[in-house]
Amino acid sequence: MSAGRRLVVEADGGSRGNPGPAGYGALVRDAGTGQVLAERAASIGTATNNVAEYEGLLAGLRAAAELDPGADIEVRMDSKLVVEQMSGRWKIKHPSMRPLAAQAAEIAAGLGRVRFVWVPRARNGDADRLANEAMDAAAAGRSWEPSVPQSPDPLPHQAPTTHRLSGWMAPPAPPITMVLLRHGQTPLSVEKRFSGTVEASLTDLGLEQAAAAADRLRGEPFDAVISSPLKRARQTADALGRDYLIDEDLRETDFGAWEGMTFAEVRERFPDELNAWLADPSVPPPGGESLLSTVARVAAARDRIMAQYPAGRVLVVSHVTPIKGLTQLALAAEPTVLYRLHLDLVSITTVDWYSDGPAVLRGFNDTHHVAHLVIPGE
Repeated sequence: MSAGRRLVVEADGGSRGNPGPAGYGALVRDAGTGQVLAERAASIGTATNNVAEYEGLLAGLRAAAELDPGADIEVRMDSKLVVEQMSGRWKIKHPSMRPLAAQAAEIAAGLGRVRFVWVPRARNGDADRLANEAMDAAAAGRSWEPSVPQSPDPLPHQAPTTHRLSGWMAPPAPPITMVLLRHGQTPLSVEKRFSGTVEASLTDLGLEQAAAAADRLRGEPFDAVISSPLKRARQTADALGRDYLIDEDLRETDFGAWEGMTFAEVRERFPDELNAWLADPSVPPPGGESLLSTVARVAAARDRIMAQYPAGRVLVVSHVTPIKGLTQLALAAEPTVLYRLHLDLVSITTVDWYSDGPAVLRGFNDTHHVAHLVIPGE
């Protein structure tokens, strides 16, 4: 990936009627020079303002990915709703927007660092102009044409995506090493129930598991210990006997209506929704969060940790989906790999993240520190 390149995406969308004839506009600028590198706009038929705004975001992210998939991106939009939802601070309740947000999260997860910034409408005039041009062109029976040269090919100064053969090629700088620890057993994990945002304490065995993990990690130097805010993760972190920080983005997936239910109960009550969820990681449970949305916010947490502890060693205490998500990102694998990874309780996964983009998975689902414990049903 490119080292240090920064792009700005400006995106907007609108509807003449809400819902009504709608369109979007987006452009990509070089963050340093302000030069417009790409423009995108289109009519999308009848839709709401919010859907059109999400379509503009998708177009802008795709254009940035075509120009340089490794660049850091600042997305500027005058839609407070889209910015807050994509930043993970507001839930996405409307069913028509969830798949669009999931698509945006998936594209963002494949880019460099992506952050979303709200700007006043007056500062988003170019994207708004493009959206209106597209709607005007559609109303007149014409196709919208960009005013700047468009090329899907990388720009001449774009650095190629970097790959590294672990152990053979020297990195430009030492990596940050993340040791990812899943929490110990809870009553919900014993009964194999969906436990996302629902709070649950560790069982007696879970406390033993946490203590065993702490014994395993006691002699290892860490620049920081960072935990999910959920109680089961904090109890596991407590066993380490070290000060630790909380990062909200390390929490488990919100399983919505399925929280506290077994797989069989979900299969009986939500058969169609479960099939859709199992077939597509962008599909959320009813009232919940998709796997791709989880990966996107965990990627944001990773980026913050990398920025704060470059070339450091950090212990992260979290949950199944966040750790799977970081593993997927490390392997640059398709999102469907999330269905093909298994993580045991208090397992340890280790990833090296390099500043120029690549990552190396050094260990996955290591549980030898609890091999002496009897785990009923596991």
